[in-house]
Amino acid sequence: MSLIVQKYGGSSMGSIERIGQVAERVVHSQRGGTSLVVVVSAMQGETDRLLGLAHAACARPDARETDQLIATGEQVAASLLAITLVARGIKAVSLTAAQMRLRTDGVFSRARILSLERRAIDEALGRGAVVVATGFQGIDDHGNLTTLGRGGSDTTAVALAAALRADECEIYTDVLGVYTADPNICPTARKIDVISFEEMLEMASLGAKVLQIRSVELAMNHKVPVRVRSTFSEDRGTLVTDDEEAIERLVVRGVSHNKNEVKVTLRHVPDQPGVAARVFTALALQHINVDVIVQNISEAGTTDLSFTVGRADRVATEQVMHAVARDIGARGAEVEDSIAKVSIIGVGMVAHPGVAATMFKALAAAGINIQMITTSEIKVTCVIDREQTERAVNALHAAFTLDRVTHGERTSSDDRPVARSSNRKASGAKAGPTKHARPTARGRR
Repeated sequence: MSLIVQKYGGSSMGSIERIGQVAERVVHSQRGGTSLVVVVSAMQGETDRLLGLAHAACARPDARETDQLIATGEQVAASLLAITLVARGIKAVSLTAAQMRLRTDGVFSRARILSLERRAIDEALGRGAVVVATGFQGIDDHGNLTTLGRGGSDTTAVALAAALRADECEIYTDVLGVYTADPNICPTARKIDVISFEEMLEMASLGAKVLQIRSVELAMNHKVPVRVRSTFSEDRGTLVTDDEEAIERLVVRGVSHNKNEVKVTLRHVPDQPGVAARVFTALALQHINVDVIVQNISEAGTTDLSFTVGRADRVATEQVMHAVARDIGARGAEVEDSIAKVSIIGVGMVAHPGVAATMFKALAAAGINIQMITTSEIKVTCVIDREQTERAVNALHAAFTLDRVTHGERTSSDDRPVARSSNRKASGAKAGPTKHARPTARGRR
């Protein structure tokens, strides 16, 4: 019997009626002969409601207690789905992070999964029950509830799929799959049927909100096929996998954008060895992720140093940088919040020269000035004025003809799950991820 891990986000769990629709999909899957572990997010809007209560009680609520509070949203959702399944004659049991022994580090609001135990899940599956697991949460070594950050339920689902050696991990959301660009601002964007782990990792880190970056990283490390699909459609969605044959067919796979970053500039930084290390070590100690970094040419023994961070880290970054500027003798720190990032991504870029030139020409033709540039083997990112984001995305989408179905790209009809060996013996041994690189951007819940 195959084992599938399914994850349903807040929009899928937004009301009792929608929970009923999820239950019907789960019933259909189970009656088709599939063992199921279902990971759920809190009902739509619930996390924001709870955070609003916390901030109403205190301007800067305690991090531990905030995690204790917002983790309740997933427990409510899991219990409601299990209740609904039982009412439909399906064996079901809800499990919290503590019951699954899903262990995390002790960083509140952005914890990382260290390990989990399979015993409770295996026992429930052995009884023929559907396991409904709380996403987004874990417990640290002291028994404290921790949360995984926005998009954390995706990470929970992939971690469970890896530990249980599931045949596939299905991420259900309110869109049909992964698109060549955000269809909300690019009318010609089209759904991608198959995408590589590497490309999806870059797209997630650069602003695509359909998958949380750490979930993609985890799937890539453990070779877990992930399918992104809609709760409200039978479309097969997008398969994220290690598909080398498919990824060689396209030079640029998609355009991503991110409006949720700010640019920080340290003025007149002493041009001396070790200064940059002091700046970025101070940020790392506060768990602040830095993305694009540019240092100007030195003049008169000083230079300007600019970098981008997530908008959520703006206040903490300003506090750290003002202290660092005094410490290193810089003139001061400035923050600009009217920026955005726009990026092109594609594994095929490695073997095709001229991709960056095409990007820069397209932006120039659209009258868009580039403030900062960063590249890797499979992406080029430009920092631009935020008001020009929509124009930039559409210009790049057209420049690389992403509105066309490229010859040879796989269609949904032959887009089947990737088989995995199944080894699901009942065991109390810990399984799952141990180390992961820290991401450069956070995704959604």
